[in-house]
Amino acid sequence: MHNFSHTQVIGIASGKGGAGKTTISINLAVALAMRGAKVMLLDADLGLANAQIAMGVHAPLNIGHVMDGSHALSDIIVTTPQGVRLVPGASGVRDLAALDNSQIAAIIRSFDDIQEPVDYLVVDVAAGISPAVLDFMAACQRRFVVVCDQPASIADAYGLIKVMATEQNLDEIYLIPNMVASSAQGLQLYRRLNDVCNRFLGISIRHLHSISADELVLQSLRKYKPVLDFAPGSVAARDFRTLAELITQLPPIEQASGRLQFFMGRMLHNAS
Repeated sequence: MHNFSHTQVIGIASGKGGAGKTTISINLAVALAMRGAKVMLLDADLGLANAQIAMGVHAPLNIGHVMDGSHALSDIIVTTPQGVRLVPGASGVRDLAALDNSQIAAIIRSFDDIQEPVDYLVVDVAAGISPAVLDFMAACQRRFVVVCDQPASIADAYGLIKVMATEQNLDEIYLIPNMVASSAQGLQLYRRLNDVCNRFLGISIRHLHSISADELVLQSLRKYKPVLDFAPGSVAARDFRTLAELITQLPPIEQASGRLQFFMGRMLHNAS
C-alpha cells in the first residue's frame, strides 16, 4: 500500500436530491477502506444525516455535540463494520442551509485536532447550492458532483458546477454519473456536460468512472448495508471498486491555499 503522508479530502455533492450522493459517499469510503486505506467519512448532509443508518451503525453522539461545545470530534466518531471511521451528522438538528460560515468553519477546524492517521476524508455534502454546501466543497481538495441522466439532475449539476467554478474559483471538479445503463452511457453523459462547461464557462470538468444502475443497490439500502458488503459481485460494487482504484492513482494535491481547508494544520505541518 502507498505511504500517504497527506490526507486527501473528497467532497461529494449533487445539484439536487435523489441523485444517489449518499450511496456514492458510503460505498466509495468502503471501497477505499477495502484497499487498505484509512478512511474517514463526514456526514455533512446535516438535514438528513442518514450515513449511519445506511451503514448499519448506531451513533450515540453526532456533529451537533461538537458544535455545541459539549464533545470533541474524537468523542463522536464511530467505526462501521467495514472499518470506516464515521463522523455522524446531526439528524434533523437543523438544516445544513441554516448553518452560518462560523459554524461551518468550526466543523472544518475541528478536524485539525484529530491525531489518528487518515488517508482519505470523504465528505458527504448536502444537495443544492446553498452557501453551506459551497463552504464545505471549498474546504475539500477534490469535488465530486453526482449526476443522473435526467434533464433536471443534469441542469442542477451544471448549476452547482457553474457556481463552484465561476463564483468560488474551485477546480478539481469531477463528474460522477450514477445509475447509468453502462459506463459508455456514463462517459457520454460526462462529455455532454463537459461540452456545455467548455462552451459557457470556459472550464473543463473531469471524469473518473460511472456507477451502473443496479437493483442490488436499492436492496442493500433496505438492509442497511453498503452494496460492497451486501452484494460484492454486483455490477455497482465492481464500479465502486474501480472508482476507488482510480482515485488512489490520482496525484496527491499539496496546495494549502488561503482558504479554510480540512486538516489545514496537518497540511502546513507536512509542508514545513
